[in-house]
Order: sequence, then C-alpha cells, then structure tokens
Amino acid sequence: MTFVAAYDRPGVPWRSRPAAWLAIGAARIIASRSPRQIRRILEVVRRGARPARYAHAARARKAVTGLSARCAGEGCLQRAIAVALLCRLRGMWPTWHVGVRIEPFGAHAWVEADGVPVDEQQPAGYYMPLITVAARP
Repeated sequence: MTFVAAYDRPGVPWRSRPAAWLAIGAARIIASRSPRQIRRILEVVRRGARPARYAHAARARKAVTGLSARCAGEGCLQRAIAVALLCRLRGMWPTWHVGVRIEPFGAHAWVEADGVPVDEQQPAGYYMPLITVAARP
C-alpha cells in the first residue's frame, strides 16, 4: 500500500512546466554531487546572468514546489538548486546558499533575491551561510 501526503501545492501553468521539469531534473543530478562539485557547476551556470529580483525567484520557487513533491518537502538542496537553475533559464541568478544553524544543529539550502530569503519560513540570518554562489554584477 502506498501512502500519499496531501498538502496544498500551487498550480503551475502548462507553458511554465517544461522549463521547471528541466530544472528539477538537472537539480536532482547536481544535488547528488559533492559540495565542491555543486559549487563549481553553479558558478559556471551563473555566468552572464543578471541578479534575480524577488518576484522572479518566488515564481520559480512556486513552479518547482508545485511540480515536485520532493522539492516541496524536505528536499531543500534540490529545491534551491532547481530554483536557481530555473531563474538562470530566464537569464537571472538568485543568491544560492547552503548553511547551518548551531542550536539545534541543522543544515539548509535556500536562495535569496533582493537580499531576502525567498519564501522561507525562517527569517534572514537564521542560518549561517557556508557556501554561497551569487550573481556577478
């Protein structure tokens, strides 16, 4: 028997789905790499992109979480990579982070745009960034 958790995920327009699926699939592959390799890949991918605005990054996050249960749930690394890749497909790059909190210990990956975490439950500064890949001016 298979159990499925029901939760509210945003709808994604049909025209936005192919790019989002591509980003989600690529993110799954990239997320399986070592932190050093992930950073290198994302640094190459971000080249030539302009900084993402909050609204664009939030739309990308909604598309990613609307199509992938893993990204909508506990898959923060894949979600953050997918959001960054989807933004890049549109010519933009958010600031991508992986970081930790100390008490209690926890690791998390997220994206920021306009200096604000995009649709995160925790406020800015809750996690200390360890790896950051930001857009180049």
